[in-house]
Amino acid sequence: MAREGALYVCQACGASQSKWAGQCPACLSWNALVEEVGSAAPPGALAARRNVKLRNALAFETLDALTPAPGRIPTGVDEFDRVCGGGVVPGSAILVGGDPGVGKSTLLLQVLAAASLRGAACAYISGEEAVEQVRARAQRMGLGHAPVKLAAETNLRAIVEGLKRDRFDLVVIDSIQTLWSDQHDAGPGSVTQVRAAASELVRLSKTRGVAVVLVGHVTKDGQIAGPRVVEHMVDAVLAFEGERGYPFRILRGAKNRFGATDEIGVFEMGDAGLREVKNPSALFLNEGDERAAGAAVFAGVEGSRPVLVEFQALVAPSAYGTPRRAVVGWDSGRLAMVLAVLEARCGLGFGDRDVYLNVAGGLRITEPAADLAAAAALVSSALDKPLPQDCVVFGEVSLSGEVRGVSRMDMRTKEAVKLGFARALAPGVAAEGPAFPVAGVARLTDAVRRIGEGDFQMTKPSGAAGARLRARH
Repeated sequence: MAREGALYVCQACGASQSKWAGQCPACLSWNALVEEVGSAAPPGALAARRNVKLRNALAFETLDALTPAPGRIPTGVDEFDRVCGGGVVPGSAILVGGDPGVGKSTLLLQVLAAASLRGAACAYISGEEAVEQVRARAQRMGLGHAPVKLAAETNLRAIVEGLKRDRFDLVVIDSIQTLWSDQHDAGPGSVTQVRAAASELVRLSKTRGVAVVLVGHVTKDGQIAGPRVVEHMVDAVLAFEGERGYPFRILRGAKNRFGATDEIGVFEMGDAGLREVKNPSALFLNEGDERAAGAAVFAGVEGSRPVLVEFQALVAPSAYGTPRRAVVGWDSGRLAMVLAVLEARCGLGFGDRDVYLNVAGGLRITEPAADLAAAAALVSSALDKPLPQDCVVFGEVSLSGEVRGVSRMDMRTKEAVKLGFARALAPGVAAEGPAFPVAGVARLTDAVRRIGEGDFQMTKPSGAAGARLRARH
């Protein structure tokens, strides 16, 4: 028989059951129910609260009232401030997640050191490392002179009391999964403890005006561990990404109540910590004098900055009955769609050939404007026809084979000109002029013909297709 007051809480979704089962009825996860003993409220407690007079009645306001813009704490790490929307907002809660060893603690220690040197009162509270370990890392990174307060604690009550005793502007909790509250019998890292710790720290940030950054562990599928309600509690969710074998790290915004959610910050990991990358396009491009067949430079936009990256494709005869489809850095579903359009609309067969597609540098591309770049790389490899060294590619491909215009074309071409590119294979409505000719294509068949013939002269799509493109732009 279960103990009195015991509940079985799912560690995957947070649903609670009165008795144990092998599978959670809510999320269908196996072996995820863990017994947790909660304290039941005394009889009549709810009825007693109903008779208590509220101190503050609910007040309503109108939408036309003037609301000042939220203040910002510039940390001094420009790439971090960019993703946060221009700096950290006082009284906000930020959740930072990432794979083990990607550099979350290193990044946040650098952010605190830079912010403290600019006058902000900062504290770093570690639940995974001792103070000596954090201090040794800071000294190795050359940050030992920064006036950052350090502490090693996992007791939630002690952390809250310490933050209330002193005044801080920016606090990092590393990590939320190591904290435990004496109000609950569950172990650290459980759904109950993570939810209680996050709720208490978010309440503290709102009432005391201190910005709290919570470090979160991730599961094997890349999701932040713990209940999903934690992501709803905080004001911003940032993902710190990095491929093993590459020194580059990407800080990507997944949620931000005070800024855009499509911004990225680019860093390079070195012996002395993370270094900001001001011009990521120069890092993700091949510096060779000739472009090999199967390579196409994509002019993309990540947030408010243009980024040029190289798509690499290899089309080879299949040695087995079932051809392989492998993709790194791009959506495998969009690769399947582009291959289907190339076969159905352009007459190129890939049914008996292996297809490999890679985004160079470890960057992950998500915008649809990369369709034409991926298609150009595939066609270049299949026909063994390299694209010109000074050519960039961008455009969205529809299922009908039409090449659609994309947003912020001028920004893409200006970045290409700045890095030495002189022409583009793109929808014919891109910025055109003597300094940057555009080989305009209205359909994917036009792009295949241009790559096969090596024709990259500037033309405008004519007829109804060109009129539709210009009207859309």
